[in-house]
Amino acid sequence: MRRLGLLALLAIAALGAGAGWLDSQISRPYSGRHPEKVFVDIPRGASRWDIAGILRQNDIIRNRLAFGLYSQWHFRKPLQAGEYLFDQPLNSRETFWKIAHGEIFVQTITVPEGWTMYDIANQLDRQEICQRADFLAAARNASLISDLDPHARTLEGFLFPSTYQFKRHTSCQQIVSTMVRHFRSAWSVIAVSAPGNVAPEEAVTLASLVERETPLPNERPLVAGVFYNRLHRGYPLQCDPTVQYALLIKGHPVANVRPEDLRVDSPYNTYEHRGLPPGPIANPGEASLRAALSPMSTDYLYFVANDQGGHSFSRTLEEHNRNVARLRRIRSADVPQNVSSLGRHD
Repeated sequence: MRRLGLLALLAIAALGAGAGWLDSQISRPYSGRHPEKVFVDIPRGASRWDIAGILRQNDIIRNRLAFGLYSQWHFRKPLQAGEYLFDQPLNSRETFWKIAHGEIFVQTITVPEGWTMYDIANQLDRQEICQRADFLAAARNASLISDLDPHARTLEGFLFPSTYQFKRHTSCQQIVSTMVRHFRSAWSVIAVSAPGNVAPEEAVTLASLVERETPLPNERPLVAGVFYNRLHRGYPLQCDPTVQYALLIKGHPVANVRPEDLRVDSPYNTYEHRGLPPGPIANPGEASLRAALSPMSTDYLYFVANDQGGHSFSRTLEEHNRNVARLRRIRSADVPQNVSSLGRHD
């Protein structure tokens, strides 16, 4: 009996020591001897012990056995495959739950409405997600939208504005394909809810002009209505953002259009050429796409920016010129010679 009691005491002591050892191995943060940032790829189908070995090999955990035992204890929680970033010391318990929760490393980029493919390329390059030249090369392959716009020379207009998350090794072509896929998804809903007789390439081009002309969602159908009126009457659209785009693709971007810029030799210059430009000048969002398909019925033919972030609309050139003069007086102290005005040369 004494021997059994002694064995029981030894067993309890061993269990206690084992539990203490296990707790010490999984509870203390471990920095190892790796660089500040370590990416670890957990392959699909890897067992818990395989994952423990990968983590130990990359110096993420203190002890493979301790992590494996802790993982087995939580056998109901599957460990998820993917690439993980470790940029600060974690203990084995925190490491386990990071992988169990699937906190896979992704890079996030937000593409605002109205960005051009050049804006997107610049941002991807800044965030070191994709090199600018590589993205532009992918965006110049219009085959992804040949059914929507058989005449497209680039994907401009079809790179849908949204917030995207990409894995670290996502290629520029995959990024472009994802953005076009988001456009198709949005377009399939918009085109059904706002049917019209406008071809997709014309609608997207017009929507891009609307997007760049006004930041106000409630103004967009009205701006689209003005553009349609001018197109039907054969008036040049005289849209400043098209001139900006013409200069951008020539390598001379400007923040504000100057009088001399209105003479730039480009099919995108809607002061020199009637009708729509040969393609979109930006990537429009949902509100502008809907406005292009369902413009507001109006008899306005002109608009000019006002001092409240929107525009003043007019039916006649005389009324329009008064609106322009009024705005110039208001802004005379800041930008006396720079007023964005549709129709100022009619």
